[in-house]
Amino acid sequence: MKSLWSAFVKLLVLAVVGGALLATVAILAVQRQLPPLDALTDFRRTADYVPLSRYPRELIDAVVAIEDERFYVHDGIDYVGVVRAGVANLSDDLSQGASTITMQVARNFYLSRDKTYTRKLYEVLLSYRIEDALSKDEILELYLNKIYLGQGAYGFADASQTYFGKPLAQLSLAESAMLAGLPKAPSANNPVANPRRARQRQVYILRRMLELGRISHPEYDGALLEPLRLK
Repeated sequence: MKSLWSAFVKLLVLAVVGGALLATVAILAVQRQLPPLDALTDFRRTADYVPLSRYPRELIDAVVAIEDERFYVHDGIDYVGVVRAGVANLSDDLSQGASTITMQVARNFYLSRDKTYTRKLYEVLLSYRIEDALSKDEILELYLNKIYLGQGAYGFADASQTYFGKPLAQLSLAESAMLAGLPKAPSANNPVANPRRARQRQVYILRRMLELGRISHPEYDGALLEPLRLK
């Protein structure tokens, strides 16, 4: 019996070592195929690109609170967030997703939305490369300019005009929270297509901002009472 157990342990160790070697070879092969980051640099030079300094603090806080609250502390992949999102999503479909802002930048610029292991591996490795090449503020800036937000709007500056007919600087806290709720399902859950769902998402984001200490109780209450006037 002892010899059988010993043989089983040896086989298990060999399987683990072999799997690790195969995974390493696969990662090295994929890394050689990763595209350069020129697309990110070129995009930042476009005429309508909006620097981070022009985004209202309330909008930035709302986006980070709902999309990637640990954005400034992880290295591109938030393993704590993955576990938390998995647990939360069992009971609350308004909760955060597992993709970080960096991963979404990698996907939006370079990858399809096909749910395959190969595509996910590319996304992870590209995220690490982006984090190594750019600052956190630069990554967030790319995200805010690129993400699709429904009604033909790409980026939050475009969405501010599309939904509210105003520039970024004039957005209220309530409006910022509404826009921050769009990336998860921009076509189906925007305030034009589905006002009720958009409102639910807005309230959830405001509550998260309050819990994270980004807004005060009076600001939270005021934003909940503010009527939204769409363009």
